[in-house]
Amino acid sequence: MKFLYLLRALCAGLCFLCGSEAMALDRDAFTFTDYNLHLRIEPEQQRLGVRGTITVRNDSTVPQKNLTLQISSTLSWRSITLDGKPAQFVAQPYTSDIDHTGSLSEAVVTLAKQIAPSTSLTLEIAYEGTIPLDATRLTRIGVPEDSARHTDWDQIGKAFTAVRGVGYVTWYPVSMEAANLSEGNSLFEALGRWKQKETGSTFKMEIQTPPLESDVQVPLLLCSGEVISEGTRENSPKAGAQCRHASLNSVTPFFAAANYDVLYRDSITIFNLANHSAGAQSYALAADLAVPFVKDWFGLPEQKPRVVELADSAAAPFEDGVTLFTALTREDTRLYQLSAVHQLTHAAFISSRLWISEGVAHFAQAAYLNQQNGREAALQFLASHVGAVLAAEKGAAIDPGDAARESLINTSREEFYRSKAMYVWWMLRDMIGDDSIKKAFSSYRADQDRAPSYVQKLIAAQTGRDLEWFFDDWIYRDKGLPDFRIESANARALVGGGYVIAITVDDLGAAGAEVPVLVNFDGGSVTKRLEVRAKSKATIRIEIPAAAKEVIVNDGSVPESDATNNKFIPR
Repeated sequence: MKFLYLLRALCAGLCFLCGSEAMALDRDAFTFTDYNLHLRIEPEQQRLGVRGTITVRNDSTVPQKNLTLQISSTLSWRSITLDGKPAQFVAQPYTSDIDHTGSLSEAVVTLAKQIAPSTSLTLEIAYEGTIPLDATRLTRIGVPEDSARHTDWDQIGKAFTAVRGVGYVTWYPVSMEAANLSEGNSLFEALGRWKQKETGSTFKMEIQTPPLESDVQVPLLLCSGEVISEGTRENSPKAGAQCRHASLNSVTPFFAAANYDVLYRDSITIFNLANHSAGAQSYALAADLAVPFVKDWFGLPEQKPRVVELADSAAAPFEDGVTLFTALTREDTRLYQLSAVHQLTHAAFISSRLWISEGVAHFAQAAYLNQQNGREAALQFLASHVGAVLAAEKGAAIDPGDAARESLINTSREEFYRSKAMYVWWMLRDMIGDDSIKKAFSSYRADQDRAPSYVQKLIAAQTGRDLEWFFDDWIYRDKGLPDFRIESANARALVGGGYVIAITVDDLGAAGAEVPVLVNFDGGSVTKRLEVRAKSKATIRIEIPAAAKEVIVNDGSVPESDATNNKFIPR
């Protein structure tokens, strides 16, 4: 009995110590400032082995005694060395959806001495394991397995390999608190914070593959869209099989290997699988056709876009900078045109700010449709995004503190920095005109964009307009969406014929906008624009040649929280 009592007391003490240590872990304390990794990929076994060094810096305000290193749960830690000596660490599973398996292999490293704030250390690391196709993080929240596998398509495979980085497969070490898809925007916020921290980081990787038999077709090995090796046949890989990233803020390190054919065009490079040359040719033609439009709006591309084909014909596309992963089984050039416009815009107009980079690329797609097929086609494209914006705004409205955190300049929500930002650029274009916004795009310099107000000042320089209210409502803060309704529409006959109708529009929402007001009458319609501030009313007078039949506020170019009250029938 005495032995059991002592054992129970000892276990309790150990649990207390373990609990205290766990509570003391700060997984966000360190920033990974440099990666230098050597990868060995073995497609036959789906294996990945990694050796190399990482440098981390304590960016917290207090000394740190522990460091956490996280990799995918299908990989295992082999060694961690600091100053030439094995570091003491404990490996444990850690549930988080930053990896496709929904779990991580976390090494909790106990440092020999505390690391002071702003101090860096370099560790030698080694880990290995497999990267199979795994969609556990999606299936466990109810996504059908077939759909989940088309979304989380990453794997090392015998015939095809494509592996994205953190947020998909954590194949290089990171450290962050758990993020789960079942907890609202948790995952995207965690990844957003991580990328923000890694703005000044550097990343280098060298990839080796096993020797191949003489009768085996040599696969192309790609790193972030660049051909870094044509594989190996005999003893050693070709020299220079490596790639670098100057920052992890705007890129996701990835690698791919397959028996690709390569289509080189002046506008784009396409890596396509066998028997899909027709799809590659169609995409290349779409890119060629889009070049004049992109050049007119944003100038000549500074980089050459790349398309890397996915083996799964139903796989969800993925873009990283100017590289697009997608299937190429379709042969209709028209289906590829919008995608090509998006890629070419990224290549021509570069910004480290997501709401600018992604928002402008999506805006370019709408503007292209407007040029090709008219405003109605562009509005239909905008409308295809409004549902995502509405859902995101409802989620953000739950937390009053989100007004700043979910502003376009800070948000990590894709629905905001892609779809809502697209609307913002479209509204600015409607407000100031094509010529002025093109000049603003032409004047933009990413290296000079050091303050959130930079774009506002560029536009003011072109137009002389003070749009502080618009930027405050839509960009600097997330105030939600407008909610327009027509309060009254009173017409009176003119002496010389026709009518003038006074229309009062009430914005019930917390964000204002300049919105189109349309009056329909027998034989036609007239549209004018009206600036309506948040929680305010504004009146406009419109001359029409015949009695008004219907008055409509907003043609769909401004996202609204409620578009069911936009029509008014004059009495």
